[in-house]
Amino acid sequence: MNETTFPPARQTERLPVRAPLVTEPLGILASLRAARRNLLEIIPELATRVPMVSGRTGARWHMLMEPGAIREVLLERVDDYPKSMVTKNMLRPAIGESLFVAEGAHWRWQRRAAAPAFSARNVGNLAPVMAGAARRAAGRIEAQAGRAVDLYDEMVTTTFDVISDVTFSGGEAFARGAVHRALDVYIAEAGRVSLFDVLGLPDWVPRPGRMRSGGLNEMKAVADAAVAERARRGPREVPDLLDLLLAGEDPETLRRMNPGELRDNLLTFIVAGHETTALTLAWALYLLAFDPEAQERARAELFSVLPGGEIGAAEVAALPYLRRVVEETLRLYPPAGIVSRTALRPDELCGREIRAGDTVMIPIYALHRSHRLWDAPDAFRPDRFVERPQRYSYIPFGDGPRICIGAAFAMQEALIVLATLLRRFRFTPVTGRDPKPVMIISLRPEGGVWLEADPL
Repeated sequence: MNETTFPPARQTERLPVRAPLVTEPLGILASLRAARRNLLEIIPELATRVPMVSGRTGARWHMLMEPGAIREVLLERVDDYPKSMVTKNMLRPAIGESLFVAEGAHWRWQRRAAAPAFSARNVGNLAPVMAGAARRAAGRIEAQAGRAVDLYDEMVTTTFDVISDVTFSGGEAFARGAVHRALDVYIAEAGRVSLFDVLGLPDWVPRPGRMRSGGLNEMKAVADAAVAERARRGPREVPDLLDLLLAGEDPETLRRMNPGELRDNLLTFIVAGHETTALTLAWALYLLAFDPEAQERARAELFSVLPGGEIGAAEVAALPYLRRVVEETLRLYPPAGIVSRTALRPDELCGREIRAGDTVMIPIYALHRSHRLWDAPDAFRPDRFVERPQRYSYIPFGDGPRICIGAAFAMQEALIVLATLLRRFRFTPVTGRDPKPVMIISLRPEGGVWLEADPL
């Protein structure tokens, strides 16, 4: 099947920024260059129009854009499709065998032990922390009135404030700056695909860029000290995430996390808990500035439903349009633009042979922009979420048993921060400063999200 088989999309509305996808086959070196520059650039444009694309770039690979096949991989045969070794090689030096990396029984008991920490009640109890961080962000933005503001940078600061406050609320032995710097250095040094990954070389062959610590030892030492200090002092009156994890127990095995497992999972939640939400917020603000009518509609809903006072867990439930804005943002710019799995045994997906060892990718960026599954897929239309999309056509948090454990936390935080900022400012674009969607580990707005923030 050829891309020219399909008629061009009929879209007359102005479209937000989009990553360029591949229109011609790439060789090994071109694939490596593209992957190191922007992982989205290895996705064929064809992937937005067909159920499945396969190829070989050193190793055999397949991209799935068919909801039924994705369901098989993420839900029905999850043990046959563990996370790919490329993903594990990138992240294991930073977060060990934590929830994000572990497989099988080791993953299951950790998930069961950690799940109560992310219950609706516990997430709701953290709303005041999120609201406080949002107010501080508004104060910083107001202090820059009259000049363009990089909202991506501001949202990274805001969400890191949230995750560090809900993780180490006492601040004991926790050097926030050191952890933040170490994470940035690690992603810059080791988060890029290597030639060995493209060639499909085995896991035991060292990847040179990932052998440099880049501050990881310092970051782990800071987290270890905080865990030890909290264990010595005991839980706080209002338990935070660290308290909840220290108390967490797998109801089936009665196993609790040891200090190393606690550290690795805390670092996992710090990485995932601030980066992905910061990206969602930055892209949402870009889209609201791009579409002034949507911004005014969201603000009108906010002032109608919540004219004043603190925005908490109960209040965000009364903002359906703003929630649709966040959902549409996650469709257009999913923080995890590609997820990959390794087939452990022979299989068949979409009528094609899958061999043991093949890499099976779900290019979420392409899935969410599929012409087969979405009307005007590149357009910003929050009201498409008035009705729920087809299952497994929209998976910003993954799906199946490994769906993101912090999805409700992230959504609540995004809504509280957006609501707080929309109450205080009207956002407009800065001419010539559109962000560029670039994915290394996560889908970032390269160059920042530069907006004018005019106080209301």
